[in-house]
Amino acid sequence: MKMLLATVALLATGFAHAQSNWPEKPLTMIVPFPPGGVADTVARPVAESLGKALGTTVVVENRAGAGGATGIGAASRAAPDGYTVLLSLSSISILPEADKILGRKPAFTLEQFKPIARFTADPVVLVVRAEAPWKTLAEFVADAKRKPTAYNYGSSGNYGTMHVPMEMLKGAAGFRMTHIPYTGAGPALLALLGGQVDAVATGPSTVAQQIKAGKLRALAHWGEKPLQSLPEVPSLKQAGFGASFAQWSALFVPAGTPDDVVQKLRAAARKVANDPQVIQTINKAGSPLEYLDAPEFQTYWTQDAALMTEAVRKIGKVE
Repeated sequence: MKMLLATVALLATGFAHAQSNWPEKPLTMIVPFPPGGVADTVARPVAESLGKALGTTVVVENRAGAGGATGIGAASRAAPDGYTVLLSLSSISILPEADKILGRKPAFTLEQFKPIARFTADPVVLVVRAEAPWKTLAEFVADAKRKPTAYNYGSSGNYGTMHVPMEMLKGAAGFRMTHIPYTGAGPALLALLGGQVDAVATGPSTVAQQIKAGKLRALAHWGEKPLQSLPEVPSLKQAGFGASFAQWSALFVPAGTPDDVVQKLRAAARKVANDPQVIQTINKAGSPLEYLDAPEFQTYWTQDAALMTEAVRKIGKVE
């Protein structure tokens, strides 16, 4: 018995030592979307800065598919040792309810993750090609009402952060458009630029440069206040439509990750949020930093998940 207890104590000591020395190897940051979208735009500078703060390398791994469910699901099943982190958008709040609506087992649950920090929280922006006939949201809505089968919009996938806000707008304004899902914001944006779709709703950082280059036109945004990168663009509420949506980005780890590792990640995330290079890079992309530490972000996330669950239930079943 004494030998057994001694063995258990030795193992416990060894585990504690291993955790105290964390990290002893590079981290993998899963990004559940392809390159070119909001998540990837945030993940690249955050991963570089996080690696410096932790004294290791953080390797970004894009795992796209199913509107983000493929990558988020993979992160939920990762070993809870701190060596796999997830940089997700607000789709993490949407997809479990969407799976229930579709009558299938959720790819993950919110309880499978611990929040570390939120980095951005951007209202999505409705954009069309610069040569499109619509100069204002009112013209866009009126034309869509006149021709309910003529136009379509692209998204990052069913129930993703580009699909849900457009469905919210359609419901509030009372028009129809065909939804064309892609594997991420990048492919959806390329489809818009190439003329395969007529509109997208996505984060400012994805489209700010294309707007400035005169290739795209922004008609409205889903926010509560003027956008820093696009101050002249009106909000949906200013146009009389009661729809709002934030495409936020945040860092998570699998539930069960040791508390001391979580604390180290939180401390590193605070350094990232104060890194001038990160701030400059994200601001330049059109997505200002909106940092929240884990406790404040947990409160925000809980409230957001409740709102998104309601929105998904209103959308209903989408095949």
